[in-house]
Amino acid sequence: MLDRIIPYLPQPEGWLGYWQLLVATTAVFNSVQNFLTLKLTKRIYDKTAVVTPLQARTFAVWTLTSAVVRFYAAYNINNKAMYDMALFTYLIAFGHFSSELLIFKSAKINAGVLSPCIVSTTSLIWMFQQYEYYVRS
Repeated sequence: MLDRIIPYLPQPEGWLGYWQLLVATTAVFNSVQNFLTLKLTKRIYDKTAVVTPLQARTFAVWTLTSAVVRFYAAYNINNKAMYDMALFTYLIAFGHFSSELLIFKSAKINAGVLSPCIVSTTSLIWMFQQYEYYVRS
C-alpha cells in the first residue's frame, strides 16, 4: 500500500517538504472543523471572547488558504516565491495567535493556542535556518 502513496508525496531533498505537507493536511482538517462547528474554536479563546459562526468561517477560509500555500510549497520547496509565501503564512499565524494571547488577551494558554504557536515557531526557525539549502540563489 505504501508503494501506491510514495509517488504522490513530495520528492525534495530533506524533510521540510514532508513537514509542509503534514501541516497543510492538518490545516485542511482545521478548516473543515471551523466550517462545521464552533466547538474546537471556542476552546482557543477566553470565555469572555465571542466566537461567532461568521468568525469561524472566516478563520476556516484563512486556514484553508494557508493550507493551499503550504501544500504547493511542499511540492515546490526549492521555488523561492513558494518558500517565501509559506514562510509568511507561519509568520502571520504566529502573529495572530501570540497577539490574541499576549496583547488582546482574548485567548488562554491551552493546547488550542500552544499547538499553532509551536508549529509556527518550529516552522519559522526551520525555514530561516534552511533557507539557503532549499532556495539556492
